[in-house]
Amino acid sequence: MGRDDGPRVRVPEQRAPERRPAEDAVLHFSVLGPVRARRGGETLPSGSPQQRALLTALLLRGGHTATAAELIDAIWGDDPPSQALAAVRTYASRLRKVLGPETLASDSGGYAMRTGPDAVDLTVAQELAADAEKARASGDRCEARVLLNKALGLWDGEALASVPGPYAENQRTRLEEWRLQLTETRLDLDLEVGCHAEAVSELTALTAAHPLRERLRELLMVALYRSGRQAEALAVYADTRRLLAEELGVDPRPELAALQHRILQADEELARPADEPAPAGTPVRPAQLPATVPDFTGRNAFVRELGTRLATAEGSVMAVSALAGIGGVGKTTLAVHVAHQARKHFPDGQLYVDLQGAGSRAAEPETVLGAFLRALGTADSAIPDSLDERAALYRSTLDGRRILVLLDNAHDAAQIRPLLPGTEGCAALVTSRVRMVDLAGAHLVDLDVMSPEEALQLFTRIVGDERINSEREAALDVVAACGFLPLAIRIAASRLAARRTWTVSVLAAKLADERRRLDELQAGDLAVKATFELGYGQLEPAQARAFRLLGLADGPDISLAAAAALLNLETHAAEDLLEALVDTSLVESAAPGRYRYHDLVRLYARSCAERDERLPEERESALSRLLDFYLATAAGVYALERPGDRTVNHLEGTNHPGLSFSDHGQALDWLYSEASPLLACVQQSSAAGTIRRAVDLLLASKDLAESGANSRQFESVATVVRDAAALTGDARSEARARTTLAQVHSTAGRFDQAEDEARRAMALGASIDDIWTHCNAPNELAIIAGYRNQLDEAEVLLQQTIAAFRTDDNQAGEASALCNLSRVHLAIGRTASAVDLAGQGIDLYARLGLTLRLANGRYALGLALTRAGRQNEAEGRLSEALSVFRESRQRLWEGMTLFRLAEVHLAAQRPARAAEFSEQALTVLLHVGGEWRRANVLTVLGQALDGIGQADRAKVCWREALGVFEQLKAPESEIVRGLLGHSVSPQGR
Repeated sequence: MGRDDGPRVRVPEQRAPERRPAEDAVLHFSVLGPVRARRGGETLPSGSPQQRALLTALLLRGGHTATAAELIDAIWGDDPPSQALAAVRTYASRLRKVLGPETLASDSGGYAMRTGPDAVDLTVAQELAADAEKARASGDRCEARVLLNKALGLWDGEALASVPGPYAENQRTRLEEWRLQLTETRLDLDLEVGCHAEAVSELTALTAAHPLRERLRELLMVALYRSGRQAEALAVYADTRRLLAEELGVDPRPELAALQHRILQADEELARPADEPAPAGTPVRPAQLPATVPDFTGRNAFVRELGTRLATAEGSVMAVSALAGIGGVGKTTLAVHVAHQARKHFPDGQLYVDLQGAGSRAAEPETVLGAFLRALGTADSAIPDSLDERAALYRSTLDGRRILVLLDNAHDAAQIRPLLPGTEGCAALVTSRVRMVDLAGAHLVDLDVMSPEEALQLFTRIVGDERINSEREAALDVVAACGFLPLAIRIAASRLAARRTWTVSVLAAKLADERRRLDELQAGDLAVKATFELGYGQLEPAQARAFRLLGLADGPDISLAAAAALLNLETHAAEDLLEALVDTSLVESAAPGRYRYHDLVRLYARSCAERDERLPEERESALSRLLDFYLATAAGVYALERPGDRTVNHLEGTNHPGLSFSDHGQALDWLYSEASPLLACVQQSSAAGTIRRAVDLLLASKDLAESGANSRQFESVATVVRDAAALTGDARSEARARTTLAQVHSTAGRFDQAEDEARRAMALGASIDDIWTHCNAPNELAIIAGYRNQLDEAEVLLQQTIAAFRTDDNQAGEASALCNLSRVHLAIGRTASAVDLAGQGIDLYARLGLTLRLANGRYALGLALTRAGRQNEAEGRLSEALSVFRESRQRLWEGMTLFRLAEVHLAAQRPARAAEFSEQALTVLLHVGGEWRRANVLTVLGQALDGIGQADRAKVCWREALGVFEQLKAPESEIVRGLLGHSVSPQGR
């Protein structure tokens, strides 16, 4: 039997009936679990255990006849009853009445099952496994995984469950072995396609269930190694060697020993999944160059000069050519055109990046290097964090390859130095608005405007010979008015080409008005501004207003609904204006219903707003409407997620409405998709007149911090707003901002900073009449005190919090504080009180119809029940909470609930399940929750691993946790030291 083969059920061919039977007449049999027979959706009676044993023996013969003697032996073995033959006939008769004589047939003194194709789940599983084997052989690993998962999904517990007899017992053993083989194959595929982090949890549980199965240990070692957990991978080997010696008196098989050696040597090939091409063996060939323009015109001397340098790059030191010139002069167009012509000289690929050097947010070199390394086939897990390490790996990856790198729109030489290949045979083309005089060894090219002849040729190619030939002088006037800048010429020509009723003279007359463009070309941005002036000057008044005002908003892009609010227009009217701006290339459509400006165009639009908006109040009103839109909509999302929570009653009022949602999923989709522009609006609105609404928008969008999404941006913006509130002397806004920051720092495990912010908020709250601060500042400080084991202070603060929430008639807040107090009582040792308080909180949440916060209550109750020794109840409450947290995309709470479930299973003496949940918690908390929470999970994971005999791996987890706790000066250090000093594995004695 091969690795993926199981006991075969061969169904003989049968003549198809002339009519397809009704669906409810089709028989299906299950043997991969309890033995069942179903006709359509109805489960048929299968009789006594011995009768099911008879049915099992017939089903697993695949349509072949079983004699009475064979059936007696299958059911009773060597000790049949005296009336065994009569019993077999009785069982067969009863089954025939249930299944029909056409299904259970008498044949040559025995019996046979006549079933249709795919009637038995085992047959289906075998076919799926065979198809998976074919898919894998053909290289389609993803399809093979899908097929194997379908096959494994057919199992419903133990095969042939509760079926007696030696035949069933033998088949049960064989089927379980086959199931394990299929699982190993699927896990092997998981590792091949790079799903190593996800596989660790399942492999940890399987090695606990099958401690002597070396293949599972081998897969676990590989998964841990590829997840960056080398020490744990080596500890698995040590655990395995000790267990095999004690249980069997043997050493690990050679394959496992060889794997340990490869891990000790930090084998790079082992670290790379099979689907991830090796840098040297089968390199990825990137082809990232943007499309060249079909109407490229002129620049012949530059094309020859640059092309010659690129063609002779082979065998010489790296060639670097840097093109400089004012905005709109055609640097990118020329560089892309030359790069396409030189592709044949760089057979290993071409890399491209827009470095956004002309804007205020130039691309970071380490970010670009990460993208380049991925394009060259480097796995995310193999990409280091620091700039120097990434640059070194980048140069190493390019060594021996011929790659052309196009670095477009660079800010300065410092930005691009880490991005240069540094090896012979490679070349780099750089474009920038500044001359790279400090870029050693670069061939500098200063790109000027087009000659009048080239400019007219480009204009003619876009507009068409027929229209230009009759108005040549007017065409010369147009290109002259454009300053012979290629981008300006292209914009003007495109507008003319799109308007068949215009003559060239009409366009020339429009451009002749110097009030609508700069009097003369100047260096730098002014030239770019003159170029955009051409498109802006041709806009209708409403379009021009929209262009000016929309440019005022910070953020990477803006949604149609937000734009409509800013412009104070109906959505359809705003969409018409925005699409018109897209047609003129002044605005880009980032995605359906979303729009963005190029950085330079945004700056130009703002200069237009300052110049053309007569009243500054109009600009301020536009941004105020945008802030109102975000605040009103975010408050609606908050209220939908937390009905009954009075936070929304304490937010600043808005004069303009936002969006409303009836569906929780749609509301959260909006919040997360708008995260960056929403937070940018908060930061932009931190002036005195809008600071209160800005802070309240942070409060309403707190899910962005709690879920882990955009947490860094949220923290950065909250810090800016806090400082702005302090500067303006707005104590209420400062207190709210500090309370919010306290929660952000606490979530990240930075308790010193969290405590400082919370205490400052408390101090501010004492001097102001703000019930929200009176409720939430002590609540946050109490949570932090609880984490730091300052339990007396935490209890006092929570009593104060509960009283404040009751004063505000905020039952949702009161429920939250009760659940927090439950955790404090639990830590003090008042377990019964903790269970009662959590129950009170849940009752309040349930009366309010809260879903998300009810999950928080169940989480608190689950902790209390665990400590009370009521593990089954605790598991139920925590599982209910986990489902809600996942649906609400609360990554922090999802991870912590998985961690608490691990504690439940550990307390219930189920270490394998505890290890499985701990691994899942580590995966979820990878980017949220901070090091303190990760160390707590590692501590429990170590306890679980020690409980399943993996003592060495357990110590690795504890040492890593201890390092974190010691760095944080956390009291948990002593607990972990105790574990390291007294770890005893039950299987390691």
